[in-house]
Amino acid sequence: MTSGNRRRPVIITLVGALVISLGAVFMVNSFGNENSADEGPLSNADCDTPVTVSLSTTPEMKAQLETAAKALTGRDDSRTPCTNFSINAVAPGAVAQAVAAGDEQIPDLWVPDSSLWVARADDGQSLPTVAVPSLATSPMVLVGDSATFADTSSWLGVFSKAPPALLDPLSTSIGAAALLAVQAERAKTSTSDTQVAQVLVPLAQRHGSMAKAYTDLNGLFTRAAQEGSNLVVPSSEQAFVAFQEAHPDTGLKAVVPATGTLLLDYPLVVTAKDDVERVTETAKLLGQQLRSAGGTEGTDKAGFRSPTREPLTGGRGVGNIEMLGKPAVQVAEQVLQQWATLALSAHSLAVIDTSGSMNEKVAGGKRRIDLTIAAAESGLKMFPDSAALGLWSFSTKQPPAKPLDWQPLVPIRKLSAQQRVEMVTALRQLGNKANGGTGLYDVAIAAYRTVQDGFDPKAVNAVLIFTDGKNDDPGSISLDEAVRTLQSLRDPARPVRIIALGMGPDADQSELDKLARATGGRAYVARNPADLQAVFIDALQNR
Repeated sequence: MTSGNRRRPVIITLVGALVISLGAVFMVNSFGNENSADEGPLSNADCDTPVTVSLSTTPEMKAQLETAAKALTGRDDSRTPCTNFSINAVAPGAVAQAVAAGDEQIPDLWVPDSSLWVARADDGQSLPTVAVPSLATSPMVLVGDSATFADTSSWLGVFSKAPPALLDPLSTSIGAAALLAVQAERAKTSTSDTQVAQVLVPLAQRHGSMAKAYTDLNGLFTRAAQEGSNLVVPSSEQAFVAFQEAHPDTGLKAVVPATGTLLLDYPLVVTAKDDVERVTETAKLLGQQLRSAGGTEGTDKAGFRSPTREPLTGGRGVGNIEMLGKPAVQVAEQVLQQWATLALSAHSLAVIDTSGSMNEKVAGGKRRIDLTIAAAESGLKMFPDSAALGLWSFSTKQPPAKPLDWQPLVPIRKLSAQQRVEMVTALRQLGNKANGGTGLYDVAIAAYRTVQDGFDPKAVNAVLIFTDGKNDDPGSISLDEAVRTLQSLRDPARPVRIIALGMGPDADQSELDKLARATGGRAYVARNPADLQAVFIDALQNR
C-alpha cells in the first residue's frame, strides 16, 4: 500500500493525537527490547561487512521472527548476503508515533499486530509500504467462565449482559477490534443506534473514569477465572491459547459470537527511508521464511493461525470461525473518535423546561415533562461517579422569591451517591412545577456562564437544555442578541457547548440550532416526544 512520494496533507484527528500521546508510554529505550535481556543482531557469521536490518515487532511475534531471521541468515542465499537482523519488541503505537513524527530512530521494518496501525503512521508525505499483508492471523475472541456465556448471539449481546474488561481501544488493537466488531456485526443484525449507544456510552464513560486503563491481558484472565466472576475479556485467540497452556486448570473458555469476528493480521511493513528496495526484498524473503513449512509449524505452536485462517492444530482455540466484514479505515477512525469523545468525563448542567406546555399529554397518556424526566434519569445512569452534573429548571413563572426565569436545583458536583439521590429527587419533583412560559434565551446565557465559571479542563463542559417550545418571554432579549452574547462569551481556553434537545411539534429547530451553534454545540429535536430518550443518547455520543 504505497503512495510514492506524492505530498499528502496530514489529517490530525482526535484519535491520532491521542494515539500519538499514548504511544509514548509504550516506547522502550528508543525501540529497545521490552524484555530485560536483549539478544544481539541475528547475523551471517561469514560476512565481514554486514548490513543490519532493524525490525520492530509487536511483542508476541518476536520469537517467531527471530527464528525465521536465524533460518534466513543461516542459509546460502545470494539474495540476502551479509544481512543481519536486529529485532526488538515494541508496542505498535510507539512505532506509529515515531513514523508519523518523522523520528530518525525508526526501524527499517515493522510488524504491528493489526494493519489498522499503518494508516496512523502517516508522516504527511507517504504511508509506509506493506511488503507482506499478513504473516499470521489471530481472531478476536471473548474469554470468561462458561456460565458467563449463556447468550453468544452477538458481541453487543454479550457486552450488554456482562460489561467487558476492555483493553484501551485507543492504544491497543485488541481493544479497538472489540469495538469495531460491535459495529461490523450490525450488517448482520437489526441493532439500532440507540441499542448500541445504551451499551457503549456507559462503557466508554466507565473507561474514561478509570485511574489506569487495562493493559495486562493475563491479569484480566486471572480475575475472570476467580470463582463467581462474570468478567468477560475481549482477547486475541493467540493470547488466550498462550495463557491457557501456561494455566491449564483455570476453567476459562473462549468463544466467538454467532455473528462472527475480526482478525489481527500482523502485516510486515517497510518503514525504512533509505535503501528501500533492498529492505523490501529482504522483508519479502523474511515473510516467505516465516510462512514456510518450518515457519508455520512454529507460529501454530505459538497460537497463531496462518494468513488463510485455518484452525489451530490439536483442538486448541475456537476452531472454525465466521468472519465479519473488515471495517474501512475511515469507519474505524470514526468509531474510535466517537469512543475518545465518550470516554472523556463530563462537567455539565442539565436545564429542563418546566413551562406550562410541558404538561401536555402525548401518545401513551404521559406528559412531556414525564418523558423528559425519564430521559434525564436514564441518561444519569450512563455517567460514572467521576462525572460532575447539576440541575436547573426554567420557566417564566418561578416562585415569588425567584425573580429570574430559572431556578438552580442541584449545583454541579461529582456524582457521589448523595449527588445522585439529590439529582433524582429534584428531577421527580419537576412534574409538579410545570407552569408559565419558556424563557429560553436568558437561561441559555446564564447556564453557559455558570458552566464556564466552573470549567474543568479534563472534561467535556456542556449545557444540556431540554425544551418543548421556543422562547416566549416578552421581557427577554432577542434571539440575535442571545446569539451575539453567547458568541462573545466563547473562550478557546474554556470551551463550553450548548446541547439543545427539543421535543414535540412546537420545538423550534432553527432557534435551538442558532443558540447551540453559537457555542460550537448542536441541537436535536424529537418530533415524537416518546423518542426523546433515543435523541438524548445520540446527543451524548456527539457531545
